[in-house]
Amino acid sequence: MDASDCFRVGGDAVLSDMVAVWLCVCRLIRLLWSLLIPGLFLGGALCLCLVVLLWGVRLWLQHRKNQSASVGQDGKRQLVVAFFHPYCNAGGGGERVLWCALKTLQKKYKDATYVVYTGDKEVTEEEIVNGAFRRFSIRLTHPVKFVFLEKRYLVEASLYPYFTLLGQSLGSMFLGWEALLKCVPDIYIDTMGYAFTLPLFKYLGGCPVGCYVHYPTISTDMLSVVRNQNTSYNNTAFITKNPFLSKLKLVYYFFFAFLYGWFGSCSDVVMVNSSWTLNHILSLWKSGAYISIVYPPCDVQTYLDIPLDKEKSTAEHSIVSVGQFRPEKDHPLQIRAFAKLLEKKTLGQQPLLKLILIGGCRNQEDEQRVNGLKKLCEELGVNRNVEFKVNIPFEELKKYLADATIGLHTMWNEHFGIGIVECMAAGTIILAHNSGGPKLDIVVPYEGNITGFLAENEDTYAETLALILALSPEKSLEIRKNARCSVRRFSDQEFEVAFLSSVEQLFK
Repeated sequence: MDASDCFRVGGDAVLSDMVAVWLCVCRLIRLLWSLLIPGLFLGGALCLCLVVLLWGVRLWLQHRKNQSASVGQDGKRQLVVAFFHPYCNAGGGGERVLWCALKTLQKKYKDATYVVYTGDKEVTEEEIVNGAFRRFSIRLTHPVKFVFLEKRYLVEASLYPYFTLLGQSLGSMFLGWEALLKCVPDIYIDTMGYAFTLPLFKYLGGCPVGCYVHYPTISTDMLSVVRNQNTSYNNTAFITKNPFLSKLKLVYYFFFAFLYGWFGSCSDVVMVNSSWTLNHILSLWKSGAYISIVYPPCDVQTYLDIPLDKEKSTAEHSIVSVGQFRPEKDHPLQIRAFAKLLEKKTLGQQPLLKLILIGGCRNQEDEQRVNGLKKLCEELGVNRNVEFKVNIPFEELKKYLADATIGLHTMWNEHFGIGIVECMAAGTIILAHNSGGPKLDIVVPYEGNITGFLAENEDTYAETLALILALSPEKSLEIRKNARCSVRRFSDQEFEVAFLSSVEQLFK
């Protein structure tokens, strides 16, 4: 066999292989085509079954609601308004919104029954109500029913070392289902940011739903942090140093942002607490719902009673921080900036400086965080100048603010900052982070005059603290007056008007 015969034979073999492959492809296409119609029928049947099942669940829940309905003095069925707030016994700004919202609705809709879904099983209903009065000076005009949830652990961050956002959000769906089984309301309002519970109550519970968003679960800023491989409390150095892991996390964040926007869009009424939060919700939630800014209620009037001309102690200057002991509050930045401030002092310089960290602890994880902060103080040698005040009563908080020279806040992109407003109303000079709500809504000029200061890192915080302490009494009083006048728009009365204007859509 010569060379031409070899090539001919080889060509025939290749052609034969190509024909065989083509025949296999054709057979595969015919097989898939033959399965297409049955597959469509099967898929359609499964979808129909799912719809029927969900409709059946909805009818069953409606039946349970009708059976448990109460009748008022006028003989009509009482409206049930439920708030989803698993940590209602905590002492943060979100809890103040809850209690003010309840008090506001009780004034307007007196005949309704009000329910709070909570996971605070370790305390009684009476203790929760008394705690709200002790911490916020809020006394409800009518009783509130508490539905205690057993599965709050499903929304604890510690349960999900990885994919925390998705884990907590899916966990909130199970927690929301437990809440729905125990009480089917006529109106549902989420006041803690669990957007994944909204479709449960809207489509299965069959009731209008609203939400008050303190802070978007995920934001475009968080996406930027991961995209730029910046280290943050929610983006560890282990991730930022690995390009592949960073890209993988970015895909995960985009996927979660899509889900978050989809679930959030189910809300009929959306209230946000600041301009910063509004911008993020508008970009993430493709919702045609009624959206409005409702500034959180700050107990401005109580602090306005503190006289501005009161003489501050000349022997000691206190710098007070008010905020829950959560990682995003960045208390370590406060301690490190304070340590740098002390380094600038000369020996024997007066007055004495003290940093007082005031905040609430929700759980054991927060308590461990406080212990870690105390160790940091020891490492930096400032433990004698730093005090921790955990879960203190309102009157004690007021006293510390009345005596303080500076109010300190360090959270990056704080959604609003009730503690900042309280400090300004109490007459302290505020120093907050140059971002988020403080930058856009709170520490802004009032009638063209300065109301406080902003900073971004340890150095600028330390420098600004020194600048404030060096202000003349006259300049200090001027700034404090401007700040106090500017925060009247965040009062309880302003909140009541804006909140009622928003939620009345749910009562129609």
